[in-house]
Amino acid sequence: MEQIEKALLTLNYRLTSRALDLWKGNESQASHHNTYDGFCDILNPTTIKRLRLSGNWTRHRQRVFHSLLGHYLQYSISPYENELFTWMKRAAAHVDGEKIYFKDILSWCQKRSDLAKRRIIENETSSLCKFLKPFALGVWELLLKLLDDEFGYKDYPDYCRDKKHVDYESYAPELEEILRQTDTLYFEAMEIWAQRSLGIPLCELNRFDAIYLLGLGEFDHLFPDQIPLSDHLDFFNQWGIQVKKIPGLCLDMSRSPRKGAQAMSFALRIPDEIHLVMNPQGGWIDLETLFHEMGHALSNALTSPELSSAEKDFFTSNTLSETYAFLLQNMCFSLFFLERHLGLSSKEIEEISFYKALKELSVFRRYVSKFLAEYQMFKKNEIANGKIYAALLEKHTGFSYRPETHLFDLVPEFYALDYVVSWLAEATMEKTLAQTLGHDWMFKPEAGKILKDWWCCGNQYELDEFFAVTGIGSIDSKDIVDRWRSKLLVP
Repeated sequence: MEQIEKALLTLNYRLTSRALDLWKGNESQASHHNTYDGFCDILNPTTIKRLRLSGNWTRHRQRVFHSLLGHYLQYSISPYENELFTWMKRAAAHVDGEKIYFKDILSWCQKRSDLAKRRIIENETSSLCKFLKPFALGVWELLLKLLDDEFGYKDYPDYCRDKKHVDYESYAPELEEILRQTDTLYFEAMEIWAQRSLGIPLCELNRFDAIYLLGLGEFDHLFPDQIPLSDHLDFFNQWGIQVKKIPGLCLDMSRSPRKGAQAMSFALRIPDEIHLVMNPQGGWIDLETLFHEMGHALSNALTSPELSSAEKDFFTSNTLSETYAFLLQNMCFSLFFLERHLGLSSKEIEEISFYKALKELSVFRRYVSKFLAEYQMFKKNEIANGKIYAALLEKHTGFSYRPETHLFDLVPEFYALDYVVSWLAEATMEKTLAQTLGHDWMFKPEAGKILKDWWCCGNQYELDEFFAVTGIGSIDSKDIVDRWRSKLLVP
């Protein structure tokens, strides 16, 4: 067991280092198979099954088992995945003489597109996805076959349930109820935004128009660009956290065309080596993504080094870390942060707060729809069918989606639900901090102490368990719905 844990720590480090290099635009020298060189003695079904059957099935053993199984699955599908990524890296949309690679589509839509160009890129990406679909489908088909043939999982939800202890079936009615509760609130506000900003009704907009609107670029004139982005990290000084001096926390916030457009954090070894990589685009989207990733980075970098590997590195769900990320992301759009830290006027605060809340509700509905679609696809064994995805996304967001693009919006292990649960948890966590310290809690030194105490716990608790242990209580969807209503309903 000890030898397996040491091997897994090495594999985690190698794989995350490779992902970090790729995200920074550095050409990695190692393929996935080279990453796994020297570990064939444990990367096989016999060893994995033996681990599962030996000893008491403790949380520790369960986490080690799923970490080992995850590496075996990644190792097995890597030749197919490498082929897909090779094609995707070269794939580019051509819009009015401009070549836009897959990795740049998000930032391009947010900052450099217009309505006509977004119609072109919709058609271009549709064609690219049709060409790439067989490669993406092949990866998933092999993964599902391995889970069934080698390990006896009846379907993909069965595997995810065993790993994360999530009752996926029970979430569907609860989330559908939240959609029903916010239908009128959302569609009335989004229709007005579409008409005011783009001059056409919501029913004529597509997912790329959604990316443009939700990037909040039209409100960048309100953002104080005179403050260098890295200087916003000084905010954490009042919590007794000097971000730039945390041992092991590496910040890469320079602009580079080689990097991925989205900010990402990479935990190579918790808490000793954490990387935050960001490719600034300008405006609100930078502040929002910086603080989101700082939630991940700080919770990892300030984890107690005394915890075992199973309590730090071998966690099976990322919902607690995502909850911290959403807490800091939404904090920087609070009234007190906008007023005291950014110096906005009351009128400017009212405007940006409204559209930030509408953005959050829209993205929340998108991820609920993604989860509902993905769950149906896997339960019905219809992973190649993107019609379920396109129909549900359009029904609940109002923006149209192409069925042929669904596999390229699919993140493994129902991560869409992880986001949704973390949003719900963040609203309850924020309410607790506000009740304890006041609505300006983020400017209280006590908030830093509370958060550092929470972050010190690492990943030893699952999300619900953490809420119980820390006295936060139960996650209540009413908290986030009340927040949307308070910001979006006109008095």
